[in-house]
Amino acid sequence: MLKVNEIYKSIQGESSFVGLPCVFIRLTGCPLRCVWCDTAYAFEEGKEMTVSEVVQSAKSLGLSLVELTGGEPLSQKDAFPLVKSLLGHGCQVLVETSGAVLVTELDPRAVKIMDIKCPGSGMMETMLWENLNHLTGQDELKFVIKDKNDFDWSCSIIEKHRLQDRKILFSPVFGELEPKLLSSWILEKNIAVRMQLQIHKYIWDPDARGV
Repeated sequence: MLKVNEIYKSIQGESSFVGLPCVFIRLTGCPLRCVWCDTAYAFEEGKEMTVSEVVQSAKSLGLSLVELTGGEPLSQKDAFPLVKSLLGHGCQVLVETSGAVLVTELDPRAVKIMDIKCPGSGMMETMLWENLNHLTGQDELKFVIKDKNDFDWSCSIIEKHRLQDRKILFSPVFGELEPKLLSSWILEKNIAVRMQLQIHKYIWDPDARGV
């Protein structure tokens, strides 16, 4: 059984899949408490569903691109068989994870979008760095950046762990860091990362749910 917060379709707002129609499966629960979290409603709210029910609900929305998100979706053990079942039903599956849960059991066909927690999140110490050893060429690393300290720290992590050949996403904390300022730091550093905005927050109200 899974505890599911919401299942809906929307425009993918982040990652290299940005702009594509996508079904989102938001699972309930998260062991982290990032200071800038925008989905605190998913900490507790949700209803019990079987893996089969979740798959059928997602498939009924008519899209093949599906993202599993949270909270931290992998904090529920049945998230792993859910991913496998979605893949078996012909879906392309993205899994957004904080890096605080070991990903070794995750089906390698799924695209992992791993959020490396910067100091400004308050959750930097939760990162399981061994997860970096289980990334494939299709996976992506996201750094949500609050300020210049977060930016400098992110650049140092990329160098320390030799992540330059990975798909790297730099995203400003919405409402706290001006995208123009983050863009200027990227250009000054000449670092090969993808600058990204949460475009769903520009299309709809930033606090809207299910879009």
